[in-house]
Amino acid sequence: MAIMGTRVEQRAVWTVVLAVLLGMMSVMPHVMRAQDATPAAGGPTPYEPSADVADLEGEIVADGSSTVGPITIVAAENFKEQYAEDVEVNVGVSGTGGGFEKFCNDETDIQNASRPIKEDEAAVCAENGVDFYEFEIAFDGITIVVPENNTFLTCISTDVLAQIWNGEVTNYNEIVPEFPDLEIQLFGPDAESGTYEFFNEEILGEDESGQTLEPAVAYEPSSDDNVLVEGVSGTEGGFGYFGYAYYEQAPDRLNAVAVTTTGDPADCVAPSQDTIRSQEYAPLSRPLYVYVKASSLADNPTLQEFMRYYIADASAIATSTGAVDAPAENLAASQEKLEGAIGGEVAPDSQGTT
Repeated sequence: MAIMGTRVEQRAVWTVVLAVLLGMMSVMPHVMRAQDATPAAGGPTPYEPSADVADLEGEIVADGSSTVGPITIVAAENFKEQYAEDVEVNVGVSGTGGGFEKFCNDETDIQNASRPIKEDEAAVCAENGVDFYEFEIAFDGITIVVPENNTFLTCISTDVLAQIWNGEVTNYNEIVPEFPDLEIQLFGPDAESGTYEFFNEEILGEDESGQTLEPAVAYEPSSDDNVLVEGVSGTEGGFGYFGYAYYEQAPDRLNAVAVTTTGDPADCVAPSQDTIRSQEYAPLSRPLYVYVKASSLADNPTLQEFMRYYIADASAIATSTGAVDAPAENLAASQEKLEGAIGGEVAPDSQGTT
């Protein structure tokens, strides 16, 4: 039975500066320091601070993804505490889409993104003269979650996921007849979120015109993943999705549901550091990015040094937040690109996107 709901519109973009977001970080694991991390074979070269790093000062402005934001916050905390106490990195969270609006309007230096930039966003950047570099800094697996007391749903197919968010399946006993007669209560990211967009692309697919489908059922949206954690965990029949790091913060209140693309329970794969990094957890594994404005990178030694630290220590930074570290060779490639960009030897990625 197809039940069409009204998608809740909640497009208000909210921005939270670093001082507020530090409260969110208090629930995360202890921050790893750069010297605690052992570089993987074939990975980036360990960070070597410049001779004048302690003299650096100024402000770096970042915004964007709520999934990547906590990783950039930890990088900012570490860099300030360990190397450059007079550097302020202000991190806002307005979602990947909202962040790209600011970035392409020349309002920020760094854009945290849980998906690649879109063609129309790149076009706005080009119109405004904003060139940029893209750097992969971590991996994530969009995690399907239910409350901790839901022990019956342990595996779900991508087809059933689509049916739930299309409004075709609204009760747990419509997934498996033996499941309880319990209405599914949905929670998910709002429309400004890169996680929302990635999920829709991978699970809901496209219509006949090639446009990505959106949920056709009412759900509780939020740009704050902590609100989604509270919503799913505190609601009978709760069901939702968000970045893996937020599940890692609350495994005593949530259960992660394994995913199968074939419909065969034997093929179900649960999200974990290993399955996300290897992309065995398909199709919901994805790289995470920071985009850096080319003019800021060229002219600002403080930003150059911060990015050198960030990429060199990205593995330790990411895992300290519960996120998944990117493959070592990917981080090495990001580091090589960064040095080429700083030296003027590598053209901005934006010059190949428009």
